[in-house]
Amino acid sequence: MKKNWWQPLLFVLIVGVTGVMLMGIRTYQDAPPIPNFVSPTGEVLIPHAAILEGQSVFQKYALMDYGSMFGDGASRGPDFTAEALHRIAVTMEEHYAEQWRTTKQQEPTPHERAAIQARVKQEIKANRYDAATGATRLSEGQTHAYRELVKYYASVFQGQHSEAFQPVAYITDATELQQLAAFFYWGAWVCGAERPGKDYSFTHNWPYDVAAGNLPSASVTFWSVFGLFGLILALGGVLFVYGRADKWIGFNGADRAHPIITIEGIAGFTPTTLQRATYKFFAVAAVLFLVQVLAGVLTIHDFLRFTTFFGVDISTWLPITITRGWHVQIALLWISACWIGAAIFVLPLITREQPKGQLALTNALFALLVIIVAGSSAGVLLGPKGMLGEWWRWLGNQGWEFVELGRLWQVLLFGAFALWAVIMWRGVRPALRGREPWSLPYWMLYAVLSILLLFIAGFVAGPQTNFVIADFWRWAVIHMWVEAFFEVFTTVIVAYFMYLMGLASQQSAARVVYLATLLFLGSGILGISHNFYWNAKPVMTLAIGSIFSTLQVVPLILLTLEAWRLRQMPDAAVREANRANGTRALFGQSEAFLFLLAVNFWNFMGAGVFGLIINLPIVNYYEHGTYLTVNHGHAALMGVYGNLSLAAVLFCSRYLLNVESWSARLVRCSFWSLNFGLALMVVLDLFPAGVWQFLQTLDHGLWYARSQEFIRSAPFQTLTWLRAVGGVWFTLGGVVPIVWFMLSRWRRLKSAASSIEQESLITPHVIEQQAAGD
Repeated sequence: MKKNWWQPLLFVLIVGVTGVMLMGIRTYQDAPPIPNFVSPTGEVLIPHAAILEGQSVFQKYALMDYGSMFGDGASRGPDFTAEALHRIAVTMEEHYAEQWRTTKQQEPTPHERAAIQARVKQEIKANRYDAATGATRLSEGQTHAYRELVKYYASVFQGQHSEAFQPVAYITDATELQQLAAFFYWGAWVCGAERPGKDYSFTHNWPYDVAAGNLPSASVTFWSVFGLFGLILALGGVLFVYGRADKWIGFNGADRAHPIITIEGIAGFTPTTLQRATYKFFAVAAVLFLVQVLAGVLTIHDFLRFTTFFGVDISTWLPITITRGWHVQIALLWISACWIGAAIFVLPLITREQPKGQLALTNALFALLVIIVAGSSAGVLLGPKGMLGEWWRWLGNQGWEFVELGRLWQVLLFGAFALWAVIMWRGVRPALRGREPWSLPYWMLYAVLSILLLFIAGFVAGPQTNFVIADFWRWAVIHMWVEAFFEVFTTVIVAYFMYLMGLASQQSAARVVYLATLLFLGSGILGISHNFYWNAKPVMTLAIGSIFSTLQVVPLILLTLEAWRLRQMPDAAVREANRANGTRALFGQSEAFLFLLAVNFWNFMGAGVFGLIINLPIVNYYEHGTYLTVNHGHAALMGVYGNLSLAAVLFCSRYLLNVESWSARLVRCSFWSLNFGLALMVVLDLFPAGVWQFLQTLDHGLWYARSQEFIRSAPFQTLTWLRAVGGVWFTLGGVVPIVWFMLSRWRRLKSAASSIEQESLITPHVIEQQAAGD
């Protein structure tokens, strides 16, 4: 491994990056055109510019945090593409039926009605785009349907329908409303019109809608079967290798170079000034965690229309586009703060030779993050309210789900990640001398640099970039972070913690990181394609996504197999140490270790099981845009990254706080409340609501499963109310205690070692001392 370690990794990266580049090239080449839509008489009904301006309106008012486009976005409102497509089909049918009544002076018979329906489907499927003129000629029925669509969306966003914005007018400008309708009409056309030379639409006939003639294409079914075959084959092969070499693959403490960390060892630990400075990252992250959860509570209240308190309707001031924007954006910020603080905390444990200026850079990084959080949160509030004028994109909400923060705050966040990378490079550089490139310090650096580089993709698209192309770059940030390099960073952090706890040697920890990286990147980079199934990408995304998206469950299963061994390791190591030394010491990081075990559980359940059941194309065709995706997102994001972030906070805080300030009982109570509360939310609401919505899609189509009629139906409302059971447990029993704990202990930190002590400080966990063991 030491000699040729880079070859398998390079192969995986070349294959993955080449595949993503090909998808990107084909995305640009095969993106649906944005034409001028003209009437049968040649009148320009929808100018090309109006569609692009409508896309800007969609983003300006943060409508992706209310509804969705091509299934991507929030689920409080409709999927605008599915809704517009269905309304167009129904309106066209009624228009031609009325013509029949006027001409024949009688109602059409069932046979005649079927002929009208067939005509509607044929006209929707017909792609009359002329590349030479850049125009698409609409039929008489389509022209009528567009004009009715303009009236409908004007009434919706002016508060005249039972929408989330009723009875308040959310958008009042008549020109913006017409442009928005033009954008939605274009989205419906993309979903209905056949791709040139194919018998399916640009979106592979998504969404399912019988009235519009949208049924799953043959390739959707074929690649689903092939993907399942690939999963079983790969899983069998990997499990075979694991069974043959499980002692070499997993964490192994048999050759650990230092004893397991005990409470006594923690009591004798003296932090450096740099380590002590990281506590503010953790305390502020805890506060942001609470704010994010409260924003989620307000968001759910909007689903229930339970937004009036003491005679004041808070949705008037804080519509769902704002509360959900906070809920999503602040989640990413508090998790990032935890990881940044933990990574910096570990630096003096990697090597004592920390360069001068690290403390000043760390404090500057913290100040920059505070500015970003404050500025972006204010922007998410002010942008959709139109209070920033033409500066909405730079200072407000850019309008992309998960990338809501304005462009200025995005630039500053990139600067913060760059500064973090500089701090990490300066910190680990002394430890790199004489080290193998696959050792733990290198992996830490690789992960941080990858997170920084991938963030560049978020700067490519502008507000008037073709939505299909812009969404490619949005997913390049989200997916590559979450399902590829965040997973690698997660493994690196867990490996470091296992080593520092005395539960694994450096060699076994480095092997785990290396193999996990191969598996996560091998499946995760190309796994991005499952996000492209239905947003007008070529059929190759179905082929690649069906295989590599299902393969993403393989490393998660291996982590689950490893979890049982991990659970037993602290007790076994402590018993061994006590027998050898004649002591009765206790494991010093029990609480942080609990959260690490939870990461393994939710990695399997939230990311693995709930992810696998929605990744096969034929299943995703019907469930895309439903609560099954929401269920997967909550279980994976909070279950995996939330628990990992809290594990990092507690691991570091255990060393930083005076021993008498630690409250194991409170932390354990918070742990069980958080995870049991999350499980209750999944079991009582998210999963059953997703299944119910999935069934409604099968029966009626996505347009109905996302309609206000469905959202306000008794079953869905009942399940949403039941979420409060888990939500209250999660918030009051889990979030509030951990926030109080972190804030109340801020003044109870250990004193930092003096400069002289820091130079000579030797802890049992200084990794540099073990260089010879690598």
